[in-house]
Amino acid sequence: MSEKFSPTLRLTDLNDFIAPSQGCVVSLKGAKPKQEKAENVDLSKPSQTEPVKISLKDCLACSGCITSAETIMLEKQSLDEFLSHVNSEKAVIVSLSPQSRASLAAYFNLSPTQVFRKLNTFFKGMGAKAVFDTSCSRDLSLIESCNEFITRYKQHQLKGKESEQSIPMLSSACPGWICYAEKTLGSYILPYISSVKSPQQAIGSAIKHHIANKMGLRPKNIYHVTVMPCYDKKLEASRDDFVFSVGHDGEIDPVVTDLRIAEVDSVLTSGEVLDLIQSKSIDFESLAEAPLDRL
Repeated sequence: MSEKFSPTLRLTDLNDFIAPSQGCVVSLKGAKPKQEKAENVDLSKPSQTEPVKISLKDCLACSGCITSAETIMLEKQSLDEFLSHVNSEKAVIVSLSPQSRASLAAYFNLSPTQVFRKLNTFFKGMGAKAVFDTSCSRDLSLIESCNEFITRYKQHQLKGKESEQSIPMLSSACPGWICYAEKTLGSYILPYISSVKSPQQAIGSAIKHHIANKMGLRPKNIYHVTVMPCYDKKLEASRDDFVFSVGHDGEIDPVVTDLRIAEVDSVLTSGEVLDLIQSKSIDFESLAEAPLDRL
């Protein structure tokens, strides 16, 4: 089962200012300006010190004061946030990963298929409109990865080192690996990483576009939740790369931007779903098994 956050991260009365811990690797002081001699002081001379900017993604990908950033992230990546949307005007759609189903199946001593069907009943009983399997998006990601590799390989065979496509091709499915590559390895390794979305983001894109249209809903009226085995998936869902713009008419419009919508609105881990089940004081093993929804 996935590890849970410590109790301190579940606090809601947070201070607006979060000071970095001693482990923060980013200096807030910036470069120390050189001292001018008293006789040469020029009050009109602008300061040479550049402001230091630290984003939430910087903190989440850092090994220092990560708990403070995770606390902020929990405002949108938590059970409380999920429960607040269950009875809202938005259509709640849940996507289940096979890894999480396997973890819950082991806990309840059931088969993964039984767990999927019981979770379908459980989430729909809470108000979810649909529950999907991410296995289909895993297949799509694998197919696209194969196509991308074939394209890269052929171009590399034709042009050799002059090819713009780098090989070998490295997976882009793990957000923890992507953060490490971006923060530690940088420009050297990035050209080798696949441009294909992870299964989580692939199904997020499908739901906010294809499924939304199929259900007669606008993307902004869907609250999409994924159930994943890893907390890094929360970080992945919060990346700007996976947010698209919607115009005033509700259609996707990269120019006229009234609203920015995430492909995945929230991520719950296997452990958090188990907490949710246990908080309802229900006999999960005795729940009816609902038919699986199809994309």
